[in-house]
Amino acid sequence: MEKIDFVVTWVDGNDPIWQTKKAHYQTKNPLLNSEARYRNWQFLHYWFRSVEKNAPWVNRIFLITEGHLPSWLNTAHPKLVHVRHEDYIPAEYLPTYNSNVIELHIHRIKELSSQFVLFNDDMFLNRQMRPTDFFSAGKPRDFGIFSPLVPQANSLDTVILKMNQLINQHFSKQSILKGHFSQYFNLKYGRQLLKNFCVLPWQGVLGFYDPHLPVAYLKSTFEDVWQIEQAELERISQHRFRESDDISHWLMRYWQLASGNFEPQPISVGKNYLIGELPIDIEREINQGKHSLVCLNDNDFLKNFNRAKEMILTAFDNRYPEKSAFEK
Repeated sequence: MEKIDFVVTWVDGNDPIWQTKKAHYQTKNPLLNSEARYRNWQFLHYWFRSVEKNAPWVNRIFLITEGHLPSWLNTAHPKLVHVRHEDYIPAEYLPTYNSNVIELHIHRIKELSSQFVLFNDDMFLNRQMRPTDFFSAGKPRDFGIFSPLVPQANSLDTVILKMNQLINQHFSKQSILKGHFSQYFNLKYGRQLLKNFCVLPWQGVLGFYDPHLPVAYLKSTFEDVWQIEQAELERISQHRFRESDDISHWLMRYWQLASGNFEPQPISVGKNYLIGELPIDIEREINQGKHSLVCLNDNDFLKNFNRAKEMILTAFDNRYPEKSAFEK
């Protein structure tokens, strides 16, 4: 079986040097670049503990940062590779505070394996997982589920719309379903499968189901999309901060789905939680491990950050109390 790497992006929003540099460049789009995009929940060491416990088979872990590292990190761990932005992003796009730019260039990391899983630092493994939970027969596991875009205020829907437009330029829904019918009409999707039936009357791709969970990728997908949409991706790479006409790494995910280069993933594998004022549901999830993959999504509506942070940290410490080998 091919080696599988994990890639996780992290920023220390409390770093005063980073804050000063960021403030020097930031001039617009405050809604798309709010504090919630950068603040440090201090979850990262639990991310490593959960990986060590639930996916000890991982080949290497690539930790991408602007340059700073947590003081507790064991940088000598043989599986850990610290990657700075300047190590793989072309110099003309730096410095960047745009997570889309940081993730769109990931295929340029020289040592990265041909199969990898991309995490944000708010995405966790919360149950034992196998390599075949991410890749099967050399293909990424994912959800072949169509889902119409429902625009919402102060969201990234314009980014998703832009990517859907690109998909419709290169693929037709008819060709997708004709060539990959069993991957889209699959019982593993549970009730979400109804969406695929509901969109049948429309000709184009109205959108894909976005679970906001770790994504299994083929490095070759990034290379192919960059070759086809180089001009557009280079334009986006000049955006130092998130902008409404950005493109995210989800374009590569959509490309894998539209080309049928995936194997169906059970819908029950993961869940995305929006962090609330009293995150009791997240406490329960962490303690009970109902899902294999979870995302704890920060948001601009959370008023009592410190209370929510304390509750979640306590739950993580109860579930993963022992230091991992990635900690000093």
